[in-house]
Amino acid sequence: MYLLRAAPIEADLKRGSVLLLGPRRTGKSAFIRHEVQADAVYDLLRSDVFQRLSQRPAIIREALRPGDRLVVIDEIQKLPGLMDEVHLMVEEHGVRFLLTGSSARKLRRTHTSLMAGRARIRRLCPFVSAEVEALDLDRALAFGMLPPVYLSDEPAEELRGYAGLYLKEEIQAEAISRNIEGFSRFLGRAAQSSGEVLNFESVADDSQVPARTVREYFHVLEDTLVGAMIEPLASGGRRKTISKGKFFFFDVGVMRALREPRGLDAPLPASLLGPALEHFVFQELFAYIQYFARDTPLNFWRTYSQQEVDFVVGGDIAIEVKASATIHDRHVKGLHALAKERPLRRRLVVCREPRWRRHGDVEVYPVMHFLNALWSHEFRLNGQ
Repeated sequence: MYLLRAAPIEADLKRGSVLLLGPRRTGKSAFIRHEVQADAVYDLLRSDVFQRLSQRPAIIREALRPGDRLVVIDEIQKLPGLMDEVHLMVEEHGVRFLLTGSSARKLRRTHTSLMAGRARIRRLCPFVSAEVEALDLDRALAFGMLPPVYLSDEPAEELRGYAGLYLKEEIQAEAISRNIEGFSRFLGRAAQSSGEVLNFESVADDSQVPARTVREYFHVLEDTLVGAMIEPLASGGRRKTISKGKFFFFDVGVMRALREPRGLDAPLPASLLGPALEHFVFQELFAYIQYFARDTPLNFWRTYSQQEVDFVVGGDIAIEVKASATIHDRHVKGLHALAKERPLRRRLVVCREPRWRRHGDVEVYPVMHFLNALWSHEFRLNGQ
């Protein structure tokens, strides 16, 4: 089964080359098979293809035919030296490339010129609600939206396998961490703090590694596209805001698998419902911004007196996420406090109420209503 993706990659390919980045199993290869009309495809996960191109990168150029205009190289980070050949063919032969990768780490270190100017950098995220007909929200919160997990009859087993695959292939194969045991402990602790204001020293103590190593590990997760750091919004008002960021894993199911692998067979516990819903809303916002509003900042707001707003999009749309089925005044205090600090275009609470309504000057959105509004471009981010 294949679901059409929302990422507007085809429009970018008509204008030039694209570097499509995304974690493993987000569907890059399936996207190539089903939605890209390529003249040649080189899959570096295939050992025979990898061996031939590692020995002679010029094979791609030598195999070009006069009418070839689009070439795909899947998992380009496995052979970053191919970027030199890509550069040459883009400049001298007018060929467009779709390059996919699950890690920007090696490419950023060795081939920043192509990434910076000659290929548009795009992101492929896990499934989003707009791609799934009749989204099962409970399933999404419990197991996430990775395509093979969401479509599986055994999502818990798929998730456990994915967590192990990541540790084995992404970390060890790239020699990012020699201390795989320490990194494994760090992953579990990072998953427990996903969506919370980071305390590097606390994570370091629980992971039994130095705090400077923990900071590097978080950079590793960002470079390998396994998560993203969002920074606090400086209010510019009289309230002093915190300066530490929040880290979110790219998928709520992967976060849960790293956090409680033995608990995946049980229903999502009530204690995780709120964090899971906030994480899921982050996933949707992050993906929408990557696909349609790439220059739009995504922040959160929190003061030292514990007033907080979960997400601030574009500096003027404030979103609070609550797992509650009924919104009361206490749920919107952070939104009101932020509105006193800076002008806001909209104030929203995303929750489990059954219908949209207004709570004073705050809009109360049922989760699915909010998702439909987001992917219908209702919020007009980045001047849409």
